[in-house]
Amino acid sequence: MSIRSLLAAPSLALVGMLAIGAPQPATTRPAPILQESERTLTPPAPWDDADPADSLYREARSAMSRNDFARAASMFAEIGRKFPKSTYAADALYYRAYALYRTGGDDNLREAMRALNDQQSRFAKARTSGDARELLVRVRGALAARGDATSAAAVSATASDTTSCTRRGDRDDDDMRAAALNALLQMESETAFPIIKQVLLKRDACSAALRKKAVFLLSQKQTSETESLLIDVSRNDPSHAVRSDAVFWMGQVHTDRAMNALEEIATSSPDMAMRDKALFALTQQNSSRAAAFIRRLAESNDTPSRLRESAIFQLGQNQSRENAEFLRSMFTRLGKSDQNESARKSILFSLSQMRDVGNDKWLVSVAQDASQSMEVRKHALWTAGQAGVSATELIALYDRMTDRAMREQAIWVLSEAHERSAADKLVEIAQKDRDPEMRKKAIFWLGQKNDPRVRQVLLDIINKP
Repeated sequence: MSIRSLLAAPSLALVGMLAIGAPQPATTRPAPILQESERTLTPPAPWDDADPADSLYREARSAMSRNDFARAASMFAEIGRKFPKSTYAADALYYRAYALYRTGGDDNLREAMRALNDQQSRFAKARTSGDARELLVRVRGALAARGDATSAAAVSATASDTTSCTRRGDRDDDDMRAAALNALLQMESETAFPIIKQVLLKRDACSAALRKKAVFLLSQKQTSETESLLIDVSRNDPSHAVRSDAVFWMGQVHTDRAMNALEEIATSSPDMAMRDKALFALTQQNSSRAAAFIRRLAESNDTPSRLRESAIFQLGQNQSRENAEFLRSMFTRLGKSDQNESARKSILFSLSQMRDVGNDKWLVSVAQDASQSMEVRKHALWTAGQAGVSATELIALYDRMTDRAMREQAIWVLSEAHERSAADKLVEIAQKDRDPEMRKKAIFWLGQKNDPRVRQVLLDIINKP
């Protein structure tokens, strides 16, 4: 995994600056391996067994793989001290610095900086030189978080570099600034916020990825300006992805202005994806005002169908008796036209996601309502199963049904139930039901079960004279 792919991952900022990736492999030696489970860098396999430092490198690499960073740092230092002309010497400085960085502590971090600076001055073309520059930013970030003003200034300068992307020869500067932005996460808000703000005020296309990171950092470093800056980004940033992230994180800002902005986007934005994002952000507000607004979107005939169904879905994700009663009432109020059928089915599914508020029984009642369309009744039966209606009730329902389509649906729902009685009923249907089509359906769904008892039943049916 390359350092660029790691920096692009949203989770990296959350876990802090622990993992350092590697550049693409050179033709003469393998690339470092990043162990995902431990977020630990493993140096590449030895590549020169004739080199006098080969055995030291192997020992240092083994220590690194065991997370014995103190020993690894010592062994990598030995390579440079004893064999300065070794083919391992240049990269050993980088791996020593990484091991010291993982060990932590002021002294180790400063020693890591010295090792990285040593590599830069002596081995400027080392294959790990790009990763070493990024590691240096991370080390400085760790020192800045410990109160080192010089390191804080260096990180801030890297993060706020205003060099135009058209003047950069490759992506190294972008990677460096991304590493610096991640380092800001460790700093106090008073130090980090001005730099984050400066990055967000850029408008060039090349810094869009950095602005996305800055939006996340802004949400984690809330100040009195966070609200205004997120609203500005959501309205004015030229990047759709950056605006979308700003809208998402506004859900974490519990103010009237943020609420007003989200409601405006949800109701009037020409971008339906942005409206959907604003709707989700509103669900994160956890306020009665937000809940009331979402219910208004759900029941309004003026709400676009996609957004309306999203609002219905979100109501189901926020389990409450009030939401359940609202959705059941809305289902009843909606006309039975084809135009409303999709919304009615969305309501049924949303209700199935809320347990212990009486929805399972209500869904069964809809499934039995002959005045409903067949598609709605079938969907109600399936969602009743999703809502946890018992196999006993499903079995009784099957026995009462006369409509073939509904009986087929009941067989499918029984096949998804986990109670033994559901499988017993399917066996009974497969062996004894008077309708051969129902017997075929039951046999088909029994065949999908990994149950020795069921397999024997199927064999008996096959071998029946």
